[in-house]
Amino acid sequence: MIFYRQMMVSDFRKDNTMVKRIDSHVTMQKLIPNAGKKYRELWDVPEDHQSIGLISCDVEDVMDFALDDASKKARIQVLHVETVYGGVEYAWSRYGGEITAVISGPRVEDVKSGLMYIRDYIEHRCGMYIINDDESMAYYVDYMPRAGRYFQQKHGVPAGTSLAHLVAPPIEATYGLDKALKSSNTKIVELFDAPTRVNTGGAFLSGTEAACKSAVAAFAEAVQFCYANPMSLDS
Repeated sequence: MIFYRQMMVSDFRKDNTMVKRIDSHVTMQKLIPNAGKKYRELWDVPEDHQSIGLISCDVEDVMDFALDDASKKARIQVLHVETVYGGVEYAWSRYGGEITAVISGPRVEDVKSGLMYIRDYIEHRCGMYIINDDESMAYYVDYMPRAGRYFQQKHGVPAGTSLAHLVAPPIEATYGLDKALKSSNTKIVELFDAPTRVNTGGAFLSGTEAACKSAVAAFAEAVQFCYANPMSLDS
């Protein structure tokens, strides 16, 4: 994952560890008003959907929550999500980003609305953080109070379920996930086999909103502990 391009927008300290929130960015978005037959077959576009939207982002982990948020606000369906191996620096284009998503909708305006909501979540509402001055240590924590149509389908959870998304480098993520599960009444709905394509680890957890908030807090604290004490065997 590439962090040095991000703009730092806020910072605070906890136990003398500097934590700064960083921005993610949409790198490109495009609209196909009338999808052709081959694209419809490739992405299994619903019969009543005529338009397709394409969107890429420079940080993989923020895309799923952005897609779910959009699925609650716009008449869209998520068709495809794909991550670039290694991250931004390995894309063929400066606009290739780290992840690309494909959505569809009945009308052009539906897809435009979906793309707008996705971009808003990625650029203004996601939870990416760095811990140190040289920006070499980062993590992602976020929670969704109520799963939308995308998460209900992807994770097989009922409407109203809360989800937490926890991501960090492989060792930190594995250590932090254990702390998160033990400190909250949550369960794993998707475990990322570390290292992932972008050299991270983590999971999606489900539970009540309060439980997911507890999991996020415990995970973040554990990751910060790892950074401050990389060789410590104390738990």
